[in-house]
This record gives sequence, C-alpha cells and structure tokens, in this order.
Amino acid sequence: MKKLLLITAATLLSACSSAPLAGKNSLDGEVFYLQRIALPPTAILSVSLQDVSLADAPAVVLDEQSGPVKGQVPLPFHLSYDPAQVKPGHRYAVSARIEADGQLIFVSTEQHAVQLDGKDPQPLKIRVNAAR
Repeated sequence: MKKLLLITAATLLSACSSAPLAGKNSLDGEVFYLQRIALPPTAILSVSLQDVSLADAPAVVLDEQSGPVKGQVPLPFHLSYDPAQVKPGHRYAVSARIEADGQLIFVSTEQHAVQLDGKDPQPLKIRVNAAR
C-alpha cells in the first residue's frame, strides 16, 4: 500500500514539474537587421509586447525583455503574457530597439501585429532599421 502511494505521489509530482507556468503564454522570435555591421559590445536589446488599441493614449506594455546583446544577429527574444490580459477587439504588436551607450542604433519602424490567440507564427521575425 505504501509503495502504491509513493508511486502515485511521485507520478503527480513529476507531472507538475514538467508543466509550463500556469496561465502564461509566450511569444518567441528573433530581431535582425540587414546592414552588414557588428553591434558594439555595449549594445542593449529591448523587445516589448504592447496593446496598441488606443490611438490617443500610450501603449500598454504586457511584457518587455531588455538586456545586453549576446552575439550578433539574429538576436533571440522571449516574451510571456497572461492570456487574461488579452481583450477581445484590441490590437497587439511587438516592437524592438537596440541601443548602445545611451544612443538609439536600431529601431523597428513597421508594426509587427500579433493576435495572441496561440496561432501566431513563431519564431516572430522583427526587422529593425538604422536610427540615423
């Protein structure tokens, strides 16, 4: 009886440990640019998922990833969001920027719309253009 109880408990615990974070969905992608130049070692990549529904108000950020660039393009990113924050009829987009020493180097200039319905193609490909 004790063996059966231990086996059942172990099975339940292993199932819980391999499950993704409850209530979170994610978007994975890559940021790239077409210029044939290397990024400086101080470059910082920032990618954000925003609710861009209201034209006369600032976008609401659902998630943002920001940190030092490791390597060269394409630069991977991972954004997580709570599906309960997704509102029917709202528009969502992903934007990216690369800065170095406080100066903007690259920025996304096109809107990269996402549906957040679990059917968005992944990895997302976000192109950034030179800011100068």
